[in-house]
This record gives sequence, C-alpha cells and structure tokens, in this order.
Amino acid sequence: MPKVKSAYVCTECGSISVKWAGQCPECGAWNTLESRPLTPKPAAPAAPVRRLDDLTDELGEELGQRYATGFGEFDRVLGGGLVPGAVVLLGGDPGVGKSTLLQQISARLPGELHVCYATGEESLRQIGQRGRRLGLGKASVAMLAETSLDSVLSTAADLGSRVLVIDSMQTMLVKDVGAAPGSVSQLREAVARIVRFAKQRDVAVFVIGHVTKEGAIAGPRVVEHMVDTVLYFENDPSSRYTLIRAVKNRFGATGEMGVFAMTSEGFREVRNPSAIFLSRETGAEAGSVVSVAWEGSRPLLVEIQALVADSGGAPRRLAQGMDQNRLALLLAILARHGGIQIASEDVFVNVVGGLRINETSVDLPGTVAIVSSFRDAAVDERTMCFGELGLAGEVRPVRFGDERIAAAAKQGFTRCIVPEGNRPRQTPEGMTVIGVRRLRDALEQVL
Repeated sequence: MPKVKSAYVCTECGSISVKWAGQCPECGAWNTLESRPLTPKPAAPAAPVRRLDDLTDELGEELGQRYATGFGEFDRVLGGGLVPGAVVLLGGDPGVGKSTLLQQISARLPGELHVCYATGEESLRQIGQRGRRLGLGKASVAMLAETSLDSVLSTAADLGSRVLVIDSMQTMLVKDVGAAPGSVSQLREAVARIVRFAKQRDVAVFVIGHVTKEGAIAGPRVVEHMVDTVLYFENDPSSRYTLIRAVKNRFGATGEMGVFAMTSEGFREVRNPSAIFLSRETGAEAGSVVSVAWEGSRPLLVEIQALVADSGGAPRRLAQGMDQNRLALLLAILARHGGIQIASEDVFVNVVGGLRINETSVDLPGTVAIVSSFRDAAVDERTMCFGELGLAGEVRPVRFGDERIAAAAKQGFTRCIVPEGNRPRQTPEGMTVIGVRRLRDALEQVL
C-alpha cells in the first residue's frame, strides 16, 4: 500500500510547510501548524471556448443589461446599475447600516430575479424584525440563515436566484479548509468560490465584509483584487448622512460617491448632495468660501472654512477633509507669493459636512478662506472659486472647469474666480466668471 504523503498546514493563513514549527513562517502565528494528508485535487474541466463575434450576436442587447437597485444614488456608485455576474464587496464600520441597506435593495429589486439573502450573523427572526421596521414585510425575498458557504451557493442555485446577498463573508465556512471562519485561508477560498459561482451562473452577488480598526476590509488584500467592485461606507458619527464610495469598479468610475440619509425607515437617498454640504444660512462670514469639488462623475458644491487664531505657543496646523501636508504647502505659497506671514498663528481648515476631498481644486478656496479669516474680511456669499496653486504662485486649471461653473450657476452663484485656463467660452446666464493667473490676483478679486 503506498504511503500517504502529509504536510503541515497553517490554520490561519493556509501556508504549507514540510516540517513542523512552533511559529508559522508566513504569518508568524504560534501553534497553528497541523499535519494533514496531501491528496491531489482532480483537474477541473476545461471551460468552453467561444468566439467574441458569436457571443456578441447571441447575447445582443443583454450584454449591456443592468439591474436597477431602487436607489438612484446606489446605481450611480455601481456605474449605472447592478451588472449580472458581478461580485460587489461592501465594507464599513460596525453598525453603519450595511445589512440595512442590502435588505432594502433586496426588497426593491424586481421579483423575477428571485433574490436570495443569506445571513450568518443574525437569525431569521431578527431579519424579520428589521424588515417590519423598514416596511418591507411584503417583499418577496428568500431568506436563509446558514454559515456553510457550500449550502448557501447550492440553495441559491436551486432557487434560480439571479441576485445573492451574503452577510457576511467572515461568518461563512468552507468545509474543505481546516481553519476557523474569518481566517485568511477561509476568506481566500470562500471569495474564490463565490466569484466562480457568480461567473459560471451569471449571478450578481453582494458580499458584506467587516473592516479592521484601520478602516480596511479584514482579510488578505487579494480578496479585493478578486471581486469586481469594492464599496466603502464613509460615515461621520456627528452627521446623519452616510457616504458610499467606490474604491474599485470594473463597470464604472472609481471614486464615484453616493449620499444617503439614515431615517427611522432605513436609508433614503439624497438627490442633491450639494444642498447638505452648503450650510451658509447666516450669510457671509469671515473664513468661509464655497468651492466645487469633483466626486466621481459629478460636481459637488462644498463649503471650506478656515480659522486663524493667535498661538499661545508652538503654532498648530490642522486640516479636516483635505490633505494635512497640502495645508503646509499652501501656507508656504501664501507667505512667499501672497505677501501674508502667518507663521506664528494657529491655522485650522475644515470641509463642512465631513466630506473628504483628495483633489487639488480646493487649493485656491482653502487659501482664500485662510486669508479671509486672517483679515476678518468676509467673502461675498454668491462668490465661489476653485483652482490649483503651483509652487511659483500661479493658479493652474483643473479638469471639468465648465461643468463646475455650470453647477455653481444652478445653485444661484453669480460670480466665479477660476484659473485663466478654465474660463469658458460661453458664460452661463447670470454668472460673471473672472480668470486669474496668479495668487495675488485671486486674492484681490475675492477680497
């Protein structure tokens, strides 16, 4: 009888070692190597080969088919709707509303899709209680409380489901992998089987993922590479508004953002996000400037506030909603090319509403807000500006300048200070657009 070969497998990361050791050489975990027999896996059948032209003719209009989720903002984040066969990974802090949102989406999807909602964290009674609270009692959604991934996929296949929701991937167990649920090896194999199931059967799958204390989805980074779309909840505890941002999307724009408001009846989409980020109800105040940021595929009006105060010791520099290092750069440009020295002052900059802006179009409005607070001179409430600042003090153009100006005009703004390169050929009615080339010119026009 041939001798059965064995090896030592780590129960945490799934790495294989030929010798036993107290510590795993890959992940560094202690006492996780277990002896297991090595059995060769049967070769998988080869996938059928199809010609691209035949596939295009066969599917026709179905190639561009997408499912409407019932939330226009969520469809925008996905790139226009849910693509059949796509695997969407949704991550966020505990209690932010991941299960609530997906339960609402499951109820709003067309009934002919036979949506299957599988949960490994809650009982069916708890799911029913949430559904009653959200007003989803009459929704035709197949509910399943199961932690075995093979059972979940088999049930979804038997039901003929076109959409599957898994809550969450950290609770799913793959029996072939001898490790605890949530471990690296379990997550890697579970997501691989989910992706294979989705692609082979053309089933759209939502997967909820827990996040670490750093805010990243728990598990190996390869999990995010395997799925088609990765969405993150961005929630400010002091605000009732929740942002959902796409950090990866094979079927739409990366960085697209959707805004939702949490109510007693679940999530409600915000169709005009600019209105919630503009809170200038008291009129023009010193240190406040309105700008237009570009989020995903649309312009978004935001208010940038700055406070310059006397420092009691070492001056502090604090930026919320924009890059901290960028603030130090803007202060250096202001001192060199704006003629304003505030090296001994405390400087605080904040983007109202908890929004995080990663583009350079807020350089000019951030600098103007700082000067406005320093001089105690208010900027006209119907004036907005945007632009990037160079190290030589020049005001550089940014992308989508015409669209930003048009968005400001729709919100009732009558004066725009923009880079000379972004000045449009045709100015919107009722709008005065002033192009500037240098920082000093912009400060003179705004203040």
